[in-house]
Amino acid sequence: MRFRDAFDSSGQSDSSAVSVTRRRLLARAGALAVLGAAPALGPAARASAAPTASAGPVRLELPRPTGPHPIGVTELHLVDRTRRGPWWAGEAASEFRELMVSVWYPADRATAEDGPRASYMRAGAAAVFGAGAARILQVEQGAVDWAGFAVHARAGVAVASRAGRLPVVLYSPGMYNERTLDTTAVEELASHGYAVITIDPVHEAHAVEFPDGRVIEPAPGLGTIEAGADRSRAALEVRVADIPFVLDQLAVLARGGNPDAGKRPLPRGLGQALDLRRTGMFGHSLGGMTTAEAMHVDRRIRAGANLDGPLGYDWADPELLLPVARTGLDRPFLAMGAWFTAPSGRLPHTHEHSPSWQAMWRHSTGWKRDLWTETAEHNSFTDYQTILPGLAERLTLPQGLPAQMTGTVDPARFTASRRAYLTAFFDQHLCGHHQPLLDSPSPLHPDVRFID
Repeated sequence: MRFRDAFDSSGQSDSSAVSVTRRRLLARAGALAVLGAAPALGPAARASAAPTASAGPVRLELPRPTGPHPIGVTELHLVDRTRRGPWWAGEAASEFRELMVSVWYPADRATAEDGPRASYMRAGAAAVFGAGAARILQVEQGAVDWAGFAVHARAGVAVASRAGRLPVVLYSPGMYNERTLDTTAVEELASHGYAVITIDPVHEAHAVEFPDGRVIEPAPGLGTIEAGADRSRAALEVRVADIPFVLDQLAVLARGGNPDAGKRPLPRGLGQALDLRRTGMFGHSLGGMTTAEAMHVDRRIRAGANLDGPLGYDWADPELLLPVARTGLDRPFLAMGAWFTAPSGRLPHTHEHSPSWQAMWRHSTGWKRDLWTETAEHNSFTDYQTILPGLAERLTLPQGLPAQMTGTVDPARFTASRRAYLTAFFDQHLCGHHQPLLDSPSPLHPDVRFID
């Protein structure tokens, strides 16, 4: 079984002979081809301004974070002048590597309401994203206002001085996905006192918008690489190289500099608030692979979490392991999984069944925990777990798509569990606060099983 591409809604790799045109269409749809919602609708995602498509585009509100801090967010346009674009990026391969990242942080309570509510994504990127969504969800284009989703962060407001020095957590999304695709977990961490840096995989993500209005879609050359181990290897190589660069730019920020390419103003207190001695990372799917491999090459990352990502270039072939799976890690690592498909059939994505997770588990000497949810699916570990129930309440989605994409787990309950375990993991391993939640199963989180 080959690496599961993010746009493959079946959870299987595309092993058929597909034309370059169709590959590009799928790439443009990007993450949307894996959209799905659990059939049970909880309060995790509620439609706000527009109750029906006929009354206007649907806008959703993401789950409210539970931490004590209001949240701020700013974005940075970073340019790595030591590297060119990826070889498969066509003309862009001759240009310097550009990235868009967002920094989410606890905001100063006295001024938090002064800033505008941040958008879920920029309008230009949302337009491209929405076009793909309409095809996959089989709704009219414009039925969903992706830019208009209500997040809880305020743009550009001052950092909370009372929060002290902030541990830093990086986030990497799944293949073809944007950095916005786990705002639910990101806002939760920021509300508990973390600075969270979300990173767009430019030339791979299906829509990245820059401050000058450019919207970069997936490079056509990536779609010409056969879906499977070769494509995941090509994308992963670029992503892993991005991480040390981002950490270097955060160090510039912490020293009082402004790494933004356009030198746009930064939120008051941002740089001096970052404590890069306490840096962690998490990611979904290919982002989980990126997390593990980035820890392998850069020891500045002290703890990492992998949300249902394989640790090999091929889901089930033990000969195609990532280097980190062959060596393991000596630092804390959390794995949360659902299911994967092997030649022998559909299996739990745990270190008991996955060859790549098993190798990583066996070779790692640091703290480790493997958590499995039987009723979840691959995209339960993203915002789709809460977005799609909200859309299903307002729109008619393709039959079977919801359960296929996010399983039958209760959306609100599992979202609360996922956020709780991620926060507890970083609280314990970046902040030194022992978390009993990580010691044994909890009746508060009945969907999550501990795999010893």
